[in-house]
Amino acid sequence: MEEKHRTDYIKWDQYFMGIAQLSALRSKDPATQVGACIVDSDHKVVSIGYNGMPRGVDDDKLPWGHGEGLRSKYLYVCHAEFNAILNTRDGAHLSGCSLYVTLFPCNECAKAIIQVGIKEVVYLSDKHSDDVSYEASKNLLAMAGVVLREYTGPIVTISA
Repeated sequence: MEEKHRTDYIKWDQYFMGIAQLSALRSKDPATQVGACIVDSDHKVVSIGYNGMPRGVDDDKLPWGHGEGLRSKYLYVCHAEFNAILNTRDGAHLSGCSLYVTLFPCNECAKAIIQVGIKEVVYLSDKHSDDVSYEASKNLLAMAGVVLREYTGPIVTISA
């Protein structure tokens, strides 16, 4: 009798969201760690990213809190989606790709997602859904025809 392949392997969505979750563990942000994974239509990982300070900037000299004015991390941190878009190698084209991300993209990241032609966003959490910038993000992505899909599958358990 011929041996068959195993059937308990993880599905593509779980695999790519797991990569996004693992990428989030690289973030030094004490409050929110976000990871992203961009995948093409052949199920190949095109790029990954996580939220952190820009390359070459001493992240010990910048704030990591929600402070006011120049003491706010939000003026300095690059979001995971933005980093994943910038981290593409060898001129990889992102048009038609899917983005797996652990936190729904803000309006600024939505603009970048649309500009590079990503056609689907699969997100794990939408905890900022009441914030106006995230409402704007949803409006922009919908107007651009980007498919939004909440990931509801099993969570990969990863510990640092």
